[in-house]
Amino acid sequence: MSTEVDIASPQPLRHLKTVAAVALLVAAGIVSGGLFSRVHAHQELTSWTDAQAVPTVATVLPEPSPASQMLVLPGHLAAYINAPIYARVSGYLHAWYADIGTHVKAGQLLGVIDTPDLDQQLQQARADLQNSIANEKLAATTAKRWTEMLKQDSVSQQEADEKTSDLIAKQATVEANQANVRRLEALESFKRLTAPFDGVVTARKTDVGALIDAGSGSGPELFTVSDASTLRVYVSVPQSDAASIQPGMHATLTVPERPGMKFDAKLVDTDQSISPASGTMLVQLAVDNKQGLLFPGEYTEVHLAMHGDANALFVPASALIFRAQGMQVAVAGADHKVQLRDVTIGTDLGTRVQIIAGLKAGERVIDNPPDSLANGDVVRLAATAATNAPGAASAANASANTPATQATQTAQTAEPAHG
Repeated sequence: MSTEVDIASPQPLRHLKTVAAVALLVAAGIVSGGLFSRVHAHQELTSWTDAQAVPTVATVLPEPSPASQMLVLPGHLAAYINAPIYARVSGYLHAWYADIGTHVKAGQLLGVIDTPDLDQQLQQARADLQNSIANEKLAATTAKRWTEMLKQDSVSQQEADEKTSDLIAKQATVEANQANVRRLEALESFKRLTAPFDGVVTARKTDVGALIDAGSGSGPELFTVSDASTLRVYVSVPQSDAASIQPGMHATLTVPERPGMKFDAKLVDTDQSISPASGTMLVQLAVDNKQGLLFPGEYTEVHLAMHGDANALFVPASALIFRAQGMQVAVAGADHKVQLRDVTIGTDLGTRVQIIAGLKAGERVIDNPPDSLANGDVVRLAATAATNAPGAASAANASANTPATQATQTAQTAEPAHG
């Protein structure tokens, strides 16, 4: 008896091996693809990061200096002639005839002073003059008689000479008394206070009955008369602009209480010196004021048209770099490399500054340069964009298309395959 066992071939096991091999190949392909995608994303991210390390800067072109630029300075107005009136004789004010604001003519009576002491001195001087005149006449008669008697040898030569000398002395006394009378009469004329020129009474510092003390400018003035038909304008010009000031220049004045009105003034002269205290030069202008719209003592703004510097350029103040080397600006060259330039500022206008040395027209000046910017650095120039850019949504959409975002998204997609 024979026993035979039929063993069938393991067909299902062989099938499973095939499936496993295929699955392994698929998994290997997926892992390889993920690794490749991740490496590619990393390379893109590295390239984008390196690109972002290059600073993006905005540039501006320097503006050339205009042919003329306006220099605005504070000034003050003063009367063309201002005369305080003092008393030359002592006494009491008898009356005044002009108050403040009165328009007066030259020689017009302003006030009268009572001078009883001076009146008595003048009366005495006149009496002394009459006495000396009488003595002089007697001396002349006596000298004439003695001269005739000398011819007849009735008197000595000595006696005749004495009489002649006495006559000369009496004549000198008369002349002295006449001079004294004229002096007192001149003082008497000062009892009448008159206006020295056509003008306006701007001050009256006395009243009827007030005691007047004679002086020559040491005491308080009784009246003040000003000629305001033409006004003087005094302006302190900085030393940097002093060389451009020339006689005959024209200026425009404005005053706060008359907005919109402008007054023409002409430069008369300067003091030809720089004040050590302020570093400025005093300039005097003249302005016509026949209409009386301006008043002495007012504050005014003086607008002077200065000749522009053909080599000067204007840049924003935000483009300046303050470092130990001094004042600098950064210039972007044609190869996008930074060049730091030492510059000299002429005029600071606040938001803009005038560069008078160190910069050329047409060069691209970097505005708001980074603090770390150094000479030779490579920069990327920002494209000109409108000030009112789209909102946050548009910015988010734009940032979604950047290489960094795309690389990050690719890496995140490949991460499960790697796991």
